[in-house]
Amino acid sequence: MSSASASPRGVRKFFHYEWRLAALKNGFQDATAYRIEFLLEVLGAALIPAAIQWVLWYALFKIGGQTTVGGLTYEQMLAYTFTSILFTQVRGGDHDFELMEMVRSGGLSNYLLRPASVVEFVYIRGLAPKLFLAGLSLLIGVLVSFFVDSISAGRMVAAVFLAVLGNIIHYQIGAVIATLSFYWEEAYAVLMVKNMVVQILSGELIPLNLFPASMEWIWKSTPFYLYVYGPTQYALGRWSHVEFMNAVGVAMIWILGLSILTHWSWRLSIKRYLSLGG
Repeated sequence: MSSASASPRGVRKFFHYEWRLAALKNGFQDATAYRIEFLLEVLGAALIPAAIQWVLWYALFKIGGQTTVGGLTYEQMLAYTFTSILFTQVRGGDHDFELMEMVRSGGLSNYLLRPASVVEFVYIRGLAPKLFLAGLSLLIGVLVSFFVDSISAGRMVAAVFLAVLGNIIHYQIGAVIATLSFYWEEAYAVLMVKNMVVQILSGELIPLNLFPASMEWIWKSTPFYLYVYGPTQYALGRWSHVEFMNAVGVAMIWILGLSILTHWSWRLSIKRYLSLGG
């Protein structure tokens, strides 16, 4: 291959790389434009689940007199609560709502000719603050690991990686649901229901091992446990390396399958787009 033919291709690759970095930077600046509001959102996402769990554990152990629940002591439950908060910060995001609103309002037209696809563009912008919070959560987890034996620094790094994979899956599911806006007036209600289900089945509110054995199939049949419960279990040493690698493999399969489904749903649904919104 001649250098003349390779050069334009290299320029195009570099341009796309630069464009994605610019979108990532723009997403972070947009999310943190109002720093106090951003801080309150982070604290709210951390403190509310922690408060719910702490009240539940206190009622069961201190008032109810239980010594173990689901095989875990009061101290182990608190360790789960603290560690799960770190991964809750990585979970989700509202960029699937942004995608839905672009379709509903007609704002999608401004993004159809961008170098990256609309789905990718919205995700890159929404991922920026989550990457920042993932790095911050990792730093906190590693620092705490020096003082708390139940948390491993090495496992924290791998657990954050699994949580990021969960973030990708979460958005892909939301992107598929957002295509409903091409057929209905909007998909807001469906996305809200999805988020409420995720809060329960991700392990954000309670450890999933508290589910009765006969109901474990419910959360094991979804990828939601990869968001919070899985990373927390591995970081605390309650999952073996084999279980962790199995979870990573499951995440990769979900990502691959949802990538195909997202691509197909948008190619099919965009044909209905008339760009008549304001």
